[in-house]
Amino acid sequence: MGVAERKTRERDDRERRITAAARQIATAEGWDAVTIRRLAEAIEYSQPVLYAHFANRDAIVAAVAVDGFRELADALRHARDGRANGRDAIRAVAFAYLAFASDQPAIYEAMFTLPAGLRFAEAHTPPAARDAFEALAAVVPGDDTATETFWAALHGLVALERAGRIRASAREERLTLAVNGLLGY
Repeated sequence: MGVAERKTRERDDRERRITAAARQIATAEGWDAVTIRRLAEAIEYSQPVLYAHFANRDAIVAAVAVDGFRELADALRHARDGRANGRDAIRAVAFAYLAFASDQPAIYEAMFTLPAGLRFAEAHTPPAARDAFEALAAVVPGDDTATETFWAALHGLVALERAGRIRASAREERLTLAVNGLLGY
C-alpha cells in the first residue's frame, strides 16, 4: 500500500470519527452541544483538522444526515423483506419509519430539521437520501408524488408526536388511516 492510499484511509477514518462523535454528543446532549471545539476535543485533534474535513458545523450535520438516510433505507428495506406489496408491506415500512424516528431522534433531526444544505429530488441529492426515498417508494402504489405525500404524512406524524401535540397512544390508528387513505379505502 502506498502513501496516498494510507493518507486517504486515515482521512476517511478521521471523518468517521468526527461524525461518530457528533452523533454521540447530539444523542446524549442535543445538537446545541455539538460544536467544532467540542468535536475536536472528543476526537483529540485540533479544530483546524476538523475544518480540513468539513467546512463548518452544518457540513458535519449533513454528513450525519447522510449516514442516517443510509440507516433509514436499510430499516425500510428490512421491514419490507418477505412481504408482498400491499397493505402489509406499507404498514411494516411505515412502522419502521416511525420506529427509526423514535429510536434515533438526534439523527432524524439532522436529516429533516437542522440546516444541512441537503436538497431532495434534485441532481445533487445524496445517493443515500435517494435510496431511502426509493425504499419507501417500493411499497407505495402510484408515482413519486404519492410517495412524497405518504412520506410527508409520516414525517408529520413524527413531528406532531415528538412535540406532544397528538396522542402517542393513537399512533397505530392514525397509521391505519394514512395507509387506508393511500390505498383508497
